[in-house]
Amino acid sequence: MTEVLYIIVLSLASIITIFILTKLMGYRQMSQMSMFDYVNGITIGSIAAEMATSLEDSFVQPLTAMIVYALAAVLLSWTSSRSIKARRIIEGRPLVLMNNGELYRENLKKAKINVTEFLSQCRISGYFDVSKLETAILEENGKISFLPKVADRPLTPSDMQLSPKQDYMVANVILDGKIMEKNLKHTGKDEKWLQNQIKGLGAKRIEDVLLATCDAADQVTVYLKSNKKETKDILT
Repeated sequence: MTEVLYIIVLSLASIITIFILTKLMGYRQMSQMSMFDYVNGITIGSIAAEMATSLEDSFVQPLTAMIVYALAAVLLSWTSSRSIKARRIIEGRPLVLMNNGELYRENLKKAKINVTEFLSQCRISGYFDVSKLETAILEENGKISFLPKVADRPLTPSDMQLSPKQDYMVANVILDGKIMEKNLKHTGKDEKWLQNQIKGLGAKRIEDVLLATCDAADQVTVYLKSNKKETKDILT
């Protein structure tokens, strides 16, 4: 029983440590990771697992190793932000895979990407016909950016000499039946105004609303809580 409690305490400690170190290293650990970030994250996770189950050995050693890896990530991030040369060494540089209708075989080999995988990435990005692409670039984070040919890119308002109004983010004023007071205050409205708005949209109480948003024009959109289930599965 003592060993079980010890493991529980160590597990919680490792979780807290990882949370703190992740905050220290930045949110890039969770998105757009470089190769070093990926390997570093796996290593820290492995050390944390070892720390959580170290019954006989001291937990100080794995904790120290985790901190060293985290500090190394922070140092490399700081160095790459200060020096372009260091950034290219640490993070790499973009690689042109295709340009002006020509596929660069040597660059594909350098990126360890075969033609089949390249075509798959094209389809995932919505390009089923490679001839409609002008340029394809492999970014430092491993994702491929595509530039379509002018004749095949989507029509934009500027092409039609139009000047539509700019869209802005909407504020979530109700989440799971609870008023988000700071968000509501940001819109310049009060709870009484919100109550009147949702009543006009079919909600009798705040608790009946799953989500309510308010845009820059004070237009409220309400999504009611519902117990209905979709009977037809269109994904099978």
